[in-house]
Amino acid sequence: MPKVSMKAGMIQPKIGKNRKKKPQFVVEGEDGEGPITFDTYNTDSDEDSGSSESEMSVHGDEAPGKSSAEDSSDLDEKDVIIDRFSAGDSSDNDNKEEVKKVTTKSKNLIRKRASLGDVDEAKVKKLQERVSNIKNKIKRQEEYKKLKEEKKKLKRRRVLDRKIMEEELGDKAPEKKKPRTIETTREEDLTTVKEDDIEVKLDIETDEFKDYFGRTYEPKVLITTADNPHVRTLKFMRMLEDVIPNSVARWRNRSSVKKMCKKAIANGYTDVAIINEDIRVPNGLLLCHLPSGPTAYFRVSNVKMPKHLAKRSQNEITSHRPEVILNNFTTRLGHGVSRMLAALFHYDPQFRGRRAVTFHNQRDYIFFRHHRYEFKNEKKVALRELGPRFTLRLKSVQKGLFDSITGEYEWMIENHRHEMETSRRRFFL
Repeated sequence: MPKVSMKAGMIQPKIGKNRKKKPQFVVEGEDGEGPITFDTYNTDSDEDSGSSESEMSVHGDEAPGKSSAEDSSDLDEKDVIIDRFSAGDSSDNDNKEEVKKVTTKSKNLIRKRASLGDVDEAKVKKLQERVSNIKNKIKRQEEYKKLKEEKKKLKRRRVLDRKIMEEELGDKAPEKKKPRTIETTREEDLTTVKEDDIEVKLDIETDEFKDYFGRTYEPKVLITTADNPHVRTLKFMRMLEDVIPNSVARWRNRSSVKKMCKKAIANGYTDVAIINEDIRVPNGLLLCHLPSGPTAYFRVSNVKMPKHLAKRSQNEITSHRPEVILNNFTTRLGHGVSRMLAALFHYDPQFRGRRAVTFHNQRDYIFFRHHRYEFKNEKKVALRELGPRFTLRLKSVQKGLFDSITGEYEWMIENHRHEMETSRRRFFL
């Protein structure tokens, strides 16, 4: 009888998905016959095994359908596989580090994407049609909530698909599409300032702020309010005094704007800022540049003090001169307004204080922000908002000092709003 022995350490040939490995048995042949090996597998599918649940393959020197040359090639391949798994192939070792770098981040993104489930645009469209046809209000609201969740998942999936593509392709990934907004599709303005515009350069050299930008004097600002100011207006005035260096806050004492400007010129002030209020809330700001103008009037809205901004304190504001940042002023009118706002602050900032004041124009709304940047380490920088925070909207620009009767207006929107605002995509700054 032939002897049956267990042969360990052999590498099994590639098996199906549902098959389980079992030991390999070797039967020693008689009368000079070569060894015969039996590879047995378990299968859970009926397609592979038919009625039987086990499958047997015979490999030997006299096995039908195979020659000795094919057997030797199979053995050579197995030896190579054994060597690669035991000792490790040099080509695999070289690629291990690259594979780890790619898969570490991309695997996490793929897992997040898989957690969203099966979401596609066709499913969202079906839900939209379904919601629009439901007449019952309560059921319609329930289905609408589901529709919003599916839309969020679809949006999140697109973002993850984009990130996965960037990880896999790297620099070869396609560029991001620019979002189509009202500001990106704004109407062309004939007064838009270009880089090499000789006419604009001549205007800058001869306008009312040439002495300030020529650094011939230091700005000195007088800040006051309307008659009988409320507590909120007074606090806002004190905050502007802390934000603007070399500024002084004074009571108005029922004097007219023309008298104030004359006294301010005599006392060496370069600008006057008057805060108006309505229903005990600041709602307007009048800026007069001395001694010869211009005068601009802004509507003020969304005023927030430091205590409303994550429990900030007014004591955090230091006396250092801040940096001034002016963003997105593209037209001739916008350039004039930005130069007028810049003239309130000192032209030589003290960088040791790390203060930054920003006037950001977006759709003709000027957003004011006051920050201090903090260095976390050599690479990371954080911004800490100090306050106050408010929004300006230009209403008029007048030549010379303030004169409500005989004054000449360069630009005004109050009386011609419906004639000027002909489109949502038309902006003036």
